[in-house]
Amino acid sequence: MQTERRSLIKKLLASVTAVVGLGFAAKAKGITGEQKQVNNVTDFQDVPLFSGSTRHGDIVYIAGKGAHVEPFEIKAHTEIVLKELEKELIKAGSSMEKVLKVSVFLNDIADYQGMNEVYKGRFGKNPPVRTTVAVAKGGVPGNSLVEMDCIAYV
Repeated sequence: MQTERRSLIKKLLASVTAVVGLGFAAKAKGITGEQKQVNNVTDFQDVPLFSGSTRHGDIVYIAGKGAHVEPFEIKAHTEIVLKELEKELIKAGSSMEKVLKVSVFLNDIADYQGMNEVYKGRFGKNPPVRTTVAVAKGGVPGNSLVEMDCIAYV
């Protein structure tokens, strides 16, 4: 009976130690307790609406970027969007090579191949994961044929 109690106490102490250790590791990595940093805040009627990027610890979130110009051609719009993402990443202290996740929103799924032609190779030899969808009614806001957002590390 005493052996069973000792075994139970050892397991309990090991569990508590593991949980406390994870808490210290999280703080050491900057995951908890830090304030988010926002950049390029867009206001709507004098009220903050969204940020161009938000950083928390070593992770940066880049807001959706679109191409709101002519010509209305998918390759031109994709090039503009990728350059805008890169500018925002650099401002936040990151780069295209450090992107972990990209979301691509196409106005028309028929533009998938053209977008891919410009997109390929832009994130280095180890590309991020990606989700691509065609938006429903109304399309991408602002007459852009494509919009992209991303998550990267610093």
